[in-house]
Amino acid sequence: MADVQAKSAVQHIDLMCCPGCGGNLSPISGGFACVNNCRLFHVVDDIPRFFWPNAWDSGKDDVTERMKSFYEETPFPNYDDCDTVARLMEKARRGLFAKLLDEQIPFGTRIIECGCGTGQLTNFLSVANRTVFGTDMCLNSLRLAHDFKKKNGLDRAHFYQMNIFQTCFKPGNFDLVISNGVLHHTSDPFLAFRSIARLVRPKGYILIGLYHKYGRLITDFRRFLFNLTNDRWKFLDRHAVDRKISAAKRRSWFMDQYKNPHESKHTVGEVLGWLKDTGFTFVRTIPQTVPFAALDEGDELFRPDRLGNRLERFMADIERIFRGQREGGLFIVIARKATS
Repeated sequence: MADVQAKSAVQHIDLMCCPGCGGNLSPISGGFACVNNCRLFHVVDDIPRFFWPNAWDSGKDDVTERMKSFYEETPFPNYDDCDTVARLMEKARRGLFAKLLDEQIPFGTRIIECGCGTGQLTNFLSVANRTVFGTDMCLNSLRLAHDFKKKNGLDRAHFYQMNIFQTCFKPGNFDLVISNGVLHHTSDPFLAFRSIARLVRPKGYILIGLYHKYGRLITDFRRFLFNLTNDRWKFLDRHAVDRKISAAKRRSWFMDQYKNPHESKHTVGEVLGWLKDTGFTFVRTIPQTVPFAALDEGDELFRPDRLGNRLERFMADIERIFRGQREGGLFIVIARKATS
């Protein structure tokens, strides 16, 4: 086992478990072993490989391998425009949401990002003396994440290959669980939510980003036109033709938004049901659940916000049809776990 991974095993082994049976793990030469003799988990290219396949019956459509293959071929996002910590920080903080996250998550917080992709958020949040675990099922994405971490000495960022339905961490050990833009690419978003919600400690927080049922309508219409014209009308999406960014970055955006093999769409009302079923209290959404309310510098992300009534939420949903295209129709929900 590489020295950095041996050190990580000693520091964090108490947080981890076998993704198959939930048993304890022991560090061994070259990886980890389940104490129940389920399997050995090897460390390859400095990345611990804890991916465990779903054990679902044949009647359930499992898109995991399809999604895994897609993102192995098209990692998203890439690092072509930020090869140093300073440039990563500059890029991240240009977005108000990432800036507020960095300012408002305390130093020393333990975070896990489930579905970290190329790990830009994991690396970014680890800079300010936070311990951040980035997990994903795609090795090509994780290699990019780890290479950046290693090149820039980000010792508090840790990357693991993991199936979101079969986690390799014990329940109740994280102050904040993040899964932004991931659950809607799974076969069962609520089951995936329940899986990662178990990782949140009492009074801790979960942050999820999902495609909105109405906010995604313009993207769906563009996808129809792109398919109809063999992708000749890319000018309809400014991100896909913006010459200020590299061709590789434009392609990764286009593939993720319009060629993804599987996605689902959701509403705030649906997620409120998820929170109720798993013992979480609503904190806020971004955009908010009332119309014409935009995120601003003074917003406190982890302070409870007023939940709009049904009419207000309906009006906010309609508004998302027109402004959802800015971020691909994504909305974010932040919630807090009960004390027990």
